[in-house]
Amino acid sequence: MAQCVQSVQEFIQDSFVPLVAALCSEEAERLTRKNNLGFSELVKPFCRLTSEVHMRDPNNQLHVIKNLKIAVNNIITHSPQPGGIRKLLNDVVSVSQPTEGLVTNVITAGDYDLNISDRSVKASVPWYNNWKDTLMELNTSTFYSATTPWFESYRESFLQSMPASDHEFLNHYVACMLVVSSGEPEPVEQFLKLSQEQHRIQHSSEYAYPKWFIPNTLKYYVLLHDVSAGEEQRADSVYEEMKQRYGTQGCYLLKINSRGSNRGADEQIPDPWSQYLQKNSIQTQESYDDGPYTVISNRNADHLISADLDNDIQVDGLSNNFKAHPLQLDHLSDTSSSFDGTDYIKTTSSLHESKKTSSGTPHGACLTLTDHDRIRQFIQEFTFRGLLPHIEKTIRQLNDQLISRKGLSRSLFSATKKWFSGSKVPEKSINELKNTSGLLYPPEAPELQIRKMADLCFLVQHYELAYSCYHTAKKDFLNDQAMLYAAGALEMAAVSAFLQPGAPRPYPAHYMDTAIQTYRDICKNMVLAERCVLLSAEILKSQSKYSDAAALLIRLTSEQLTWMGMDSDLRSALLLEQAAHCFINMKSPMVRKFAFHMILAGHRYSKAGQKKHALRCYSQAMQVYKGKGWSLAEDHINFTIGRQSFTLRQLDNAVSAFRHILINDSKQPAAQQGTFLREYLYVYKNVTQLSPDGPLPQLPLPYINNSATRVFFGHDRRPSEGEKQAATHISLDQEYDCESSHQWKELEEQVVAVVNKGIIPSNFQPTQYCLNSYSDNSKFPLAVVEEPVTVEVAFRNPLKVPLLLTDLSLLWKFQPKDFSAKHNGETKELACGNDMIGAEVIAEFLINSEETKMARLKLFPHQTGELHILGVVYNLGTIQGTMMLDGIDPSIGLQAGKFVYNGMSVRGRQELEIQGPRLNNTKEEKTSIKYGPDRRLDPIITEEMPLLEVFFINFPTGLLCGEIRKAYVEFVNVSKCPLTALKVVSKHPEFFTFGGNTAVLTPLSPSASENCSAYKTVVTDSTSVCTALMSSASSVNFGVGTGSQPEVIHVPLPDSVLLPGASVQLPMWLHGPDEEGVHEINFLFYYESIKKHSKMCHRVLRHTAVICTSRSLNVRATVCRSNALEDEGKGDNMLVFVDVENINTSEAGVKEFHIVQVSSNSKHWKLQKAVNLSEDKDYKLASRERGKLCFKAVRCKNSGENYTFADIVFGNEQIISSASPCADFFFRSLSSELKRTHTQSNMFHGAAKQPFDEAVRLIQKCSEVDLNIVVLWKAYVVEDNKQLILEGQHHVVLHTVGKEAFSFPQKQGFKKILGNSDWEDLEQESPEMVLLKFFRPENTSLPTRPTSEQLSNLIKTSLHYPESFNHSFHQKSLCLVPVTLLLSNCSEADVDVIIDLRHKTTSPEALEIHGSFTWLGQTQYKRQLKSQEVYSLQLKACFVRTGVYNLGTHRVFAKLADQVTLFETSQQNSMPALIIINNI
Repeated sequence: MAQCVQSVQEFIQDSFVPLVAALCSEEAERLTRKNNLGFSELVKPFCRLTSEVHMRDPNNQLHVIKNLKIAVNNIITHSPQPGGIRKLLNDVVSVSQPTEGLVTNVITAGDYDLNISDRSVKASVPWYNNWKDTLMELNTSTFYSATTPWFESYRESFLQSMPASDHEFLNHYVACMLVVSSGEPEPVEQFLKLSQEQHRIQHSSEYAYPKWFIPNTLKYYVLLHDVSAGEEQRADSVYEEMKQRYGTQGCYLLKINSRGSNRGADEQIPDPWSQYLQKNSIQTQESYDDGPYTVISNRNADHLISADLDNDIQVDGLSNNFKAHPLQLDHLSDTSSSFDGTDYIKTTSSLHESKKTSSGTPHGACLTLTDHDRIRQFIQEFTFRGLLPHIEKTIRQLNDQLISRKGLSRSLFSATKKWFSGSKVPEKSINELKNTSGLLYPPEAPELQIRKMADLCFLVQHYELAYSCYHTAKKDFLNDQAMLYAAGALEMAAVSAFLQPGAPRPYPAHYMDTAIQTYRDICKNMVLAERCVLLSAEILKSQSKYSDAAALLIRLTSEQLTWMGMDSDLRSALLLEQAAHCFINMKSPMVRKFAFHMILAGHRYSKAGQKKHALRCYSQAMQVYKGKGWSLAEDHINFTIGRQSFTLRQLDNAVSAFRHILINDSKQPAAQQGTFLREYLYVYKNVTQLSPDGPLPQLPLPYINNSATRVFFGHDRRPSEGEKQAATHISLDQEYDCESSHQWKELEEQVVAVVNKGIIPSNFQPTQYCLNSYSDNSKFPLAVVEEPVTVEVAFRNPLKVPLLLTDLSLLWKFQPKDFSAKHNGETKELACGNDMIGAEVIAEFLINSEETKMARLKLFPHQTGELHILGVVYNLGTIQGTMMLDGIDPSIGLQAGKFVYNGMSVRGRQELEIQGPRLNNTKEEKTSIKYGPDRRLDPIITEEMPLLEVFFINFPTGLLCGEIRKAYVEFVNVSKCPLTALKVVSKHPEFFTFGGNTAVLTPLSPSASENCSAYKTVVTDSTSVCTALMSSASSVNFGVGTGSQPEVIHVPLPDSVLLPGASVQLPMWLHGPDEEGVHEINFLFYYESIKKHSKMCHRVLRHTAVICTSRSLNVRATVCRSNALEDEGKGDNMLVFVDVENINTSEAGVKEFHIVQVSSNSKHWKLQKAVNLSEDKDYKLASRERGKLCFKAVRCKNSGENYTFADIVFGNEQIISSASPCADFFFRSLSSELKRTHTQSNMFHGAAKQPFDEAVRLIQKCSEVDLNIVVLWKAYVVEDNKQLILEGQHHVVLHTVGKEAFSFPQKQGFKKILGNSDWEDLEQESPEMVLLKFFRPENTSLPTRPTSEQLSNLIKTSLHYPESFNHSFHQKSLCLVPVTLLLSNCSEADVDVIIDLRHKTTSPEALEIHGSFTWLGQTQYKRQLKSQEVYSLQLKACFVRTGVYNLGTHRVFAKLADQVTLFETSQQNSMPALIIINNI
């Protein structure tokens, strides 16, 4: 229960005080009205005695009365009307509100911040462990007071307005003041008239109201004297006469108005009346709008009920939204017209007006402080000399009467113990007692006299005697089954027991429970039951029995009372609120019960018309429910807060509450969500109507995922037309790929570096056409004037009802700037207008229930400057019907283009605020949370730039590996300014070419040769089949010059310029990648404007080509040295073995491959002729067939920078391999191969030791060969019953003598063991086998010493001798054969050679096979061979018998001349040298 300003003892004492009536003459009333006060109002602030009072009880014991208060009221002869009482109580509660502007009381307990007070105090504690202690400290703290002044005002007014009843005397008048003015002609006669009037009112049957305590009522005569206007002497004389007539203790002269009304008002006199006048008592209200009243006989309670009260009850507010609580606690509205029925709903501001009037009018203007003291003294004299002696006398009389009537010998007071100490008769339970509502005691009945004596004792704080009397009366009433009387006695007995000093007995709470049950269930008197509850709850709360107090308060708000027609919404609301405060003040606070009962209280406040209190209760409960996951409860509370706030015209609060309902993930059904949305739109519309010219406020729906906002600069991509395939470029429909984005950035950097002579400018900014959350948004993006800026906004509808956005567009701000001027012009912000920025408006945008939908909004800048996109603006509305809820495809409605509005839509906006990436570079950024900027919505509009569109004509989607296909590319300039410097860059330059730099090398069209070949061809002579046809070309002519970037290719535009609106078609040759599969090949087209701009230097266009390649041929080649030393002793010839295998599967429809030509390309070597060429010149390879070719290669005579091309033709048509496109693809693939090997060599270049570098290089060079083989082929394909001829070429780069080279990169696993075709088959098998790794990657580091294979290639040896030699062993036993040994130095350095002729072969098998012979002469020779020198050594071999002999027994050792002993090794013969010795 909420804390009260008074203690419970003070509260009870002030609730039951002696009542004194006041009857004034008209003249006396006129004197008091000078101060804007009536007589009873005049004395009200002084009715509490400031000193102790003494009286004696019936046993003549002295009794002390402390802090006594009396109540002086005007006599009102009609009973208070129920309608008036309801109106008064409603007004009292309505006027008393929490003070606005003060810091509220916030109790922080873990997750809860409870704002339950109008004073400032804060406690911050961990959850629940210190929760209890903190609240208890706050409760006992003098700084803490969770007060509810509206409840105290209600309680005070309720107790004061209770009508007097016959079963108790607490509200009966004890005395009557007769007030007459001294200025009247005959004051004494006026006293007599007033006395007669009082007697008539009390004893005449004409007046049933007010009630009087005893027949012989004390009359106290007061002469009122106006000091400022009256004659004091006359007043004194009249007072003397009064004292003689009425005695000194029965009259009093009260002097007032010492100050005239015309005196200066500068004196500050305190106004003690204002606080009392605000609490208008029901007795002071002269009349009500209730119409005539009738007295209805009720034997349980004498209530006066208005006959036509129902006509005055009005209900305002919103229709049928608060008739039933969402938690279904109240189902029925109260229609009772009794005092306990439906609350009176205030429809006017009469009380506010009266309060305003009374507060604005000064009170006591003619009174001085002396007059205040006189009035205070008057009340004390009246109490001391008149009232208390009269009460004491009455108590004695009643005591004597009771003793005489009961026949007792001693006083009731002394006999009480005897009554209680004897055996007790078991009391019947309340359920066993009958409803004896017909029983009425006569006024002189002993039982009523006991009750009357008990009430008098209670009023003068003699609680012990009062308890004895109540207890006695209770037993008598229960014996008579007079339940109304018994309940009253039980109630007051319990209160008396509690108030007894020293607490001799515990508080009998069961008395109160019985009384409440009796009042409510038997007597049907809710007013008395409510008084019991209010008293008992305060008593229980003072004893910290908060649980019992809460249960007691809740008992009076049950649904039963609603069914019985005895419920009052206002009463239930107040009691539920107090019960909630009991739960929060318990030893273990029950926070959720507090919140739940605050919700119930708010609901009842709302039904009672107390909108402000209802709003306050819901707001306090929201503090507990918020953020705990109870979404349905939160929705209900927010909805109610919104409705109440709207009713109170707190529109901002209403909008905020409804906004919370919509932005949270609601679990409400679709219908309820639709209701919430319509309510929000209605409230929001009212808000906007108040300030139509104000800024558009924020809308909560739909959700916008700010981080998912994407910005696209430029026009949408034109669609493909027939054979024309438009460049893919970039669009909002493409998914973002981080790896791909990085590749595009690298390509752009590469081409920019080439354009700027190898240096990337410091102000270089990679082109970003589409900005999203993954892109680099730290810099201001660049957009081009007259090109659209598209913003894709991600909307999400969290509701289960569709949302319809109309007139959807972007909200922006623009600052025009002239970037072409030297000083960038002046920045000035202009009004938003379509002349600068054109905005696209989407007329209707429907978002279905729980749907995420993208809206693409465009802006069209018409001027350069700085654009800032702020957000979106739209009308938010809903559509009629349940089209989307029934699962019907929304496209049906979309196709119609129109939706049926439900008539409710509001205009608002939402901001687009994108948070940048978190910074994590410096130490400060790592230790704190800082975010960088995200400027994707702040583009800079630059000057006009050219705009390129690219179309690909006849561009294939599938190729054979190595296939050559010709297509065309169309370049179109769709802007208004010319473009130049068109280049294309790709990571795969070997895939395409535009032809050589000279027109001679580039064939004009495919029809220039047979079968529409893509190659440049000439018809060959049939005699030149075996020999090679020579030609030469420079790599510079094909864009692969020294120091150039082969990836950056210049596009040969006519005059290097493409004018506005112009288009040009160029041929493009494509070369299928060597590996099968799907290949994505990126093209980046780079171009510039003729006019240089300060902001944007260039533009790019992206295209991604997807090519699917299938198997064709696998080419392997090996080169080895020839043993023959021909061509005038020059040992410059080699053998090239080419192995071609058809690995194509029949899926592509290829019937067979024809090898039409083999060409070589090298600066140093060339193919000379084919060896062992078969008679059939046509080399055909069916599926899985393999062909072997052998060629002789010789060194070129001229060694320049040009490449020598040698073509060996197997048909009737020579393909000019030194022209496009054959040479293009050769040079491109060669460049890629060199780049790859160069990268590998750089990885371990520093591993070799410096002293060995040159020597190792010289030795290695002997094994190197710079020879490239190109195998050109044709394939015959049957497609759609047509035979097509496909062309292609494969490249094999031969680096090392004796090492096999392949036309495509090999796997590192099984290639040494398996053949290539076997390896391809193995790839198709289970992945477990593919995962095995048997070999390490080759050449991971450069060895410090050459390999033996490399060393053995320093010297090339050749023996010249006759194959057979005839000798007559009969004539001469020794046969001498001359042998010439030729030594050729294959290196470019001097080499020391040692020839050792001694036999080292001791194996008997070798002797048996080859026999034995002897070299004559020197057995060892030492020679030094110069670079490329051929040395001839004449030897003689001696044989002693016939046979077959191997002359290759000599050993040759070689080392570099400038080395001492390093790298000396044996030079091995490649094959045995056999000679046959015949005997003649």
